[in-house]
Amino acid sequence: MKCSAVQMLALGLVLAVVSLLSGQTQSGGQASGGDAAGANAGVRPEKASNNKPHDENFIIGNDDVLAISVWKEPELTKAVPVRSDGKISLPLVGELQATGRTPLQLERDITEKLTNFITTPEVTVIVQEVKSRKFNVLGEVAKPGEYPLTASTTIMDAIATAGGFRDFAKKTGVYILRKGPDGSETHLKFNYKDFIKGKNSSQNIKLEPNDTIIVP
Repeated sequence: MKCSAVQMLALGLVLAVVSLLSGQTQSGGQASGGDAAGANAGVRPEKASNNKPHDENFIIGNDDVLAISVWKEPELTKAVPVRSDGKISLPLVGELQATGRTPLQLERDITEKLTNFITTPEVTVIVQEVKSRKFNVLGEVAKPGEYPLTASTTIMDAIATAGGFRDFAKKTGVYILRKGPDGSETHLKFNYKDFIKGKNSSQNIKLEPNDTIIVP
């Protein structure tokens, strides 16, 4: 009986130690889990950036083609040309003035109209094709006409685009006819012969929308 009692006492001590160690392990695991949960609770998913690439200086004009996208609304996502009256037309939105607005301003206009039909519409407007920025070359050049204007087009670029001078062109009398916002006209002279000799190179200025180069 004494041996049996000793054995039972030893077994009880072993079970007590095992139970104690098990309790500490579970407690530590719960604490670690709680700490991890607390840490995760403090981390919030980053909100998608609403910043969109826009050229704030670009003004939409007649004949430009706009790529308009409304998230999760495929019937409203399309390429839309700006009409000659300066307006565009979209389903649900109707007609909107586009000419004279920046892409960002037009986005806000469309968003405001769509809030009557869509919860929190996400609208993007991108100028897909620039057709409103043009210049003209008239007179004694190989291919007189209207051409698209890029940001860096100079008088020399324009003359080259139009095929160069004809044989009897008065190269010293070239000028730009430029209209101001108030409708006034300015004549800017360009002497080709002086320019190719390295004289007054500053006269080879960059063109502005709707400039007309006259080659007499």
